[in-house]
Amino acid sequence: MARKPTARRGGRPAEDSADADLYEFGDPPQRSRRLRAGSGGRWWVWIGRAVLWAFIIVVIFNGVWQPLRNGFAQPSADEEPAAEQPAFPETAAAGFALRFADVYLNTGGLAGQERAEALAAYVPEGRATEFTVEDSELTGENLGVVGVDVRDDHNAVVTLSADVNGAPMSLDVPVYAADSDSLVISGPPALLASPSRADLPAPESAETDTAVRDELVPRLERFFAAYAEDPGFLSDFVEPGARIEQLPPDTLEFAELSDIAVPVDGSGDDDGRQVTATVVWRLAGSDESTPAELTQTYELTVVRDGETWYVRDIQGAPQSFGE
Repeated sequence: MARKPTARRGGRPAEDSADADLYEFGDPPQRSRRLRAGSGGRWWVWIGRAVLWAFIIVVIFNGVWQPLRNGFAQPSADEEPAAEQPAFPETAAAGFALRFADVYLNTGGLAGQERAEALAAYVPEGRATEFTVEDSELTGENLGVVGVDVRDDHNAVVTLSADVNGAPMSLDVPVYAADSDSLVISGPPALLASPSRADLPAPESAETDTAVRDELVPRLERFFAAYAEDPGFLSDFVEPGARIEQLPPDTLEFAELSDIAVPVDGSGDDDGRQVTATVVWRLAGSDESTPAELTQTYELTVVRDGETWYVRDIQGAPQSFGE
């Protein structure tokens, strides 16, 4: 009797009886599968190549750009680094020259050896006799320092102003400084003409705010009266937070506010204005029939708070002539 073919697990018939016997008690061998070309592994290859090329491009770019950037950053050949200021002791030299000039310009009847001894503290040893003034009296008054012309770390020329024998002049004094504590006059000084009088240019014309001017006049009149005579009321006219010191007592008395210029444009926040006020003062205690008066000009910063004007600052006015 013929045997029926034995079916494989999974419903597939065996190809022959021998195989059927072999498969009866076990699974048949699985067939191997081949990956198709173009599967996921090739994408990783392309990604790796892209990363590699990006790295190469960055390396090449930096290698070319870095030298160029350094070249661009170099200062131009025409540009010179800022020179350091000489370390010359200007303040000490100015005081030293001022003390020397007081001796040099005021012989005080001293001559010969006496004058040499007075100058010895300022000039090189053995050179004092070269600064003597023979058979004449020399006077120097109202001495002051005008400026210091520094030449290097050790040398400078100090310019002084003085009334020499009653005439205004300048005196240039050369000073050598080993350091701020070791100074010496390094040569004979030189008398020069004093600065000449300049011609004052016409001031710029500015449109006046007449409405604000009319508001400020009575307010500033009371302010100046308190500024000189009633310090207890000064705070009523000063902006809160501002500090204005009153004049010393019994020095001036307010006479009148002779003029006030108020520009149209504001000069700060809170509708602030810078106004120029010309004030006439009387010297306290002067004869009332013929009082001694001073006319002075001030620059005030005033601000409005609501309907009230307050003074924020007061100082001398620049170029007030012609206002």
